[in-house]
Amino acid sequence: MVEELAVNVLPVFDTLKKVFGFQSFRPNQEEIIRNIIVGKDVFAVMPTGGGKSLCYQLPAKILNGTAVVISPLISLMKDQVDAAVENGISAAFINSSLASEETAAVFRRLRNNSIELLYIAPERFAMPNFLETLKGVRVSLFAIDEAHCISEWGHDFRPDYLSLSNIAKTFPEARIAAFTATATRKVQDDIIVKLGLRNPFTVRASFNRQNLFYIVKAKRELTSQIMDVLKKHAGEPGIIYRTTRDSVDGMSTFLSGQGIKALPYHAGLEQEQRKANQEAFSKDEVNVIVATIAFGMGIDKSNVRFVIHADLPKNIESYYQETGRAGRDGEPADCILFFGREDIPRIRYFIDQITDETERDIALKKLNQMVRYASHNVCRRRQLLGYFGEDYANKNCGACDICTGKVEKVDITIDAQIFMSAMSRTGQRFGIMHIIDVVTGADTKRIRELGHDKIKTFGAGKDKDKNHWRFIADELLAQDVIYQDGSAYPVLKMSEKGKNILLGKEKVSALKREEIKKKPLKGKWGVFEDCDRILFERLRTLRKRLADEQEVPPYIIFSDKTLHEMCRRYPAALPEMIRISGVGDAKLERYGDEFMEEIRTYLEENPDISCGF
Repeated sequence: MVEELAVNVLPVFDTLKKVFGFQSFRPNQEEIIRNIIVGKDVFAVMPTGGGKSLCYQLPAKILNGTAVVISPLISLMKDQVDAAVENGISAAFINSSLASEETAAVFRRLRNNSIELLYIAPERFAMPNFLETLKGVRVSLFAIDEAHCISEWGHDFRPDYLSLSNIAKTFPEARIAAFTATATRKVQDDIIVKLGLRNPFTVRASFNRQNLFYIVKAKRELTSQIMDVLKKHAGEPGIIYRTTRDSVDGMSTFLSGQGIKALPYHAGLEQEQRKANQEAFSKDEVNVIVATIAFGMGIDKSNVRFVIHADLPKNIESYYQETGRAGRDGEPADCILFFGREDIPRIRYFIDQITDETERDIALKKLNQMVRYASHNVCRRRQLLGYFGEDYANKNCGACDICTGKVEKVDITIDAQIFMSAMSRTGQRFGIMHIIDVVTGADTKRIRELGHDKIKTFGAGKDKDKNHWRFIADELLAQDVIYQDGSAYPVLKMSEKGKNILLGKEKVSALKREEIKKKPLKGKWGVFEDCDRILFERLRTLRKRLADEQEVPPYIIFSDKTLHEMCRRYPAALPEMIRISGVGDAKLERYGDEFMEEIRTYLEENPDISCGF
């Protein structure tokens, strides 16, 4: 197999630079690529934004034959193919979005061995006619993206993936490389067995996305809190995740009314409308997409600068994957979760509808892990990495709200006793907001009707606002002093620990955080430096014009990271431009002159600027 299909491995670095415009590999990429080239199967867990597409696109350029990429992300295929073509790779896709004549044209190219990289969905691979065609083609590699979908232990199992277990038997001469961004050890072992990988070279890359800043905020006034984030990221692209279609539509309408270019995305929209909204976001025609979790499966936009979870995710795998949509270009990005315990019963309701007891228990366990992540004052990065079995050695990650905030340990025993006394005197039959109304002395019709204005602890905490008492409730819940009982309308109950605190036998403290200004993020490849923002806007405008002419998303022309480097080093001549990361031969020939001309003009207008070369 190796002698027949592989060529000399020496062109690896030449191909990296000339085709993709990169001077060096990211961690694990070179080892994966070289193992594929010499004929080994590969299994790789790589985080979103870790550069897995290069791991099969570069071999596709070097190896003789066609590399077949199998992915469920149909809505993403066109952008992936456009990006490959921009880099000078002969690429195509076959899926249900193509007209019959377009599909026939791809098949002709395939039979003529003129496609280096072919994207298909798993359903296509299962079609007998397609398989017969593929048997007549020299296939160098099968790259299976989102490989966790073949495992019933994964968070996104898809029965269509089971047909992929036939690849090794049907195409014994082809290499198989499986990639996923989220897989526990158990899921990893299951994938390797189900795909029949032959003594694979295995990589578990770090799950640490160093350029992402993780923040959890208590959900209070959600719309104003989101507006604060959008003001900070004015003009920058971002995603807001909501749980329901109605909340997506409501948030999108609200933001549009505030003058923000925002569009909704959910399964209730007509397919053409969803597609149009996604393309508008990809092409930088709108800044914000408000979406249900389904949106993440169709976006490869590299310059997303923030991801907001306005509602609690169901599990850490989903949260990690969705935050991974941010900062895929390696530049800094924010991941903000607004956490309110009122979200928990909504998710519990859907979990309770699961008929299989084992599946229901797993879903509940994963929800509890997500709640712990959001409610515990422990480094967010350490918690995320620990979930995937990775130890984080640093005491301070420097890139989450916990590690960059000022933390003070305070005794909350007296407030806890006031809160739990109100719970006890009302029979432990009410939820958080009602107990807060009792301790703050709220004059409501319900409290008067229930006679709760007559109990001893009514108004005992009126000297502090409701936000303070919500903080107390959240802390007591997080420390298992109290717990919520019931799904649809949960009431508060005291644990044994809570009873001891109420009786004065134990004390309880909490960590109060005060947010401080973030420091510049530092990554493995150095400091994420700022750049000339005025020039950046000019180059971004030029990029948008060229992208519109080519009918592709702007990030396919050049990523934000590439533009940022241009705006730090001012490459105004050919020898300088070719040294910019992301500028390969094909893009240099196609776009280099116009970008260099724009930079030269800017330097002439600003003669005091010193260039970085």
